[in-house]
Amino acid sequence: MSYQVHIRCAPPYKPLSDGLEAAAVTALTYVDVAPGEMTIVLVDQNEIQDLNRKFAKCDAPTDVLSFADSSSDKNAGIRYYGDVIIAVPIAEMQADIAGHSLKTELALLAIHGVLHLLDYDHDNLEEREPMWNAQTTILESLGYHITSPE
Repeated sequence: MSYQVHIRCAPPYKPLSDGLEAAAVTALTYVDVAPGEMTIVLVDQNEIQDLNRKFAKCDAPTDVLSFADSSSDKNAGIRYYGDVIIAVPIAEMQADIAGHSLKTELALLAIHGVLHLLDYDHDNLEEREPMWNAQTTILESLGYHITSPE
């Protein structure tokens, strides 16, 4: 399968983008979706709070937001899956609390966001287990040994 992952971020976050493409491609491959493209954007806490307020009607920062698109370039036959927005300062706090590296937390959030793009959810117990299992399997395949929340 052929996937293209675009990474967008301000220059200070550029060194943190290593590994995000692999995390996203591994998640897309795990779910076995058609070839396509997506974007991961690394932002600060204020920017994600603005997006959360505007699109989710929640005036608070969050760690990751996913904006599914599903449009296609009919000529190329390429699907655009959407955008995953990750708040780096929140990822840093979560990594400290969890006792793992920021790189690990960013991979987790990228995978989590991609799974949301692909219609995985965790709002109820019935949906949560398949999403957590997928996250754990994808993380382990990349060499990250952390578990999803209970």
